[in-house]
Amino acid sequence: MTITPGLRDRKKAATRAALATAAAELAREHGLAAVTADAIAARAGVSTRTFHNYFASKEDAVLAYLETRVEEWIDLLRDRPADEDIMDSLLTVALDVVQNPDWPFGEIVACITLLEESNVLLSRQIEVERRSSQLLVEIIAERTGTDPDADLYPSLLNYAAMGAVRAAMETHATGTTDRSVEELIREAFDQLRRGFS
Repeated sequence: MTITPGLRDRKKAATRAALATAAAELAREHGLAAVTADAIAARAGVSTRTFHNYFASKEDAVLAYLETRVEEWIDLLRDRPADEDIMDSLLTVALDVVQNPDWPFGEIVACITLLEESNVLLSRQIEVERRSSQLLVEIIAERTGTDPDADLYPSLLNYAAMGAVRAAMETHATGTTDRSVEELIREAFDQLRRGFS
């Protein structure tokens, strides 16, 4: 039986995704330093050789997991109704990210923390953030009828929204509040809408 190129590509993508997810899960459970390529491969149900066919290191695999999540979040924003208020769109996407059972919130936060503590992939992490911010700014500009190259608004709104989400996540991570991360994100966006004195 001949496997079509389309099916082969889907199988490769599925294997890569399984390895990236396994790396993220293990990094959260045991810490990145304790994770090995053998353990990632075993969790994903493939050989260690297969792991190295897809990734040069465990850090690469964890970063790939985060890159995939970011791409999905960007698609969520792109798919929001065109006539929806942009702040409502950004808030909805932020809530989707932390509520979606397919994206374990604790895992994502743990991976971000692990990569921030690792000098190995710092430059690549910065590049991923730069690229994703550029895409988000372009979507915001298109939705608001502004020019991403000439107008400050789309870039400012992007960083304000991302800052609001991060502030909510970091406050929740301290464990000093009983409020859920969803409540904190809503509060952060309410504050953005009211502005600062």
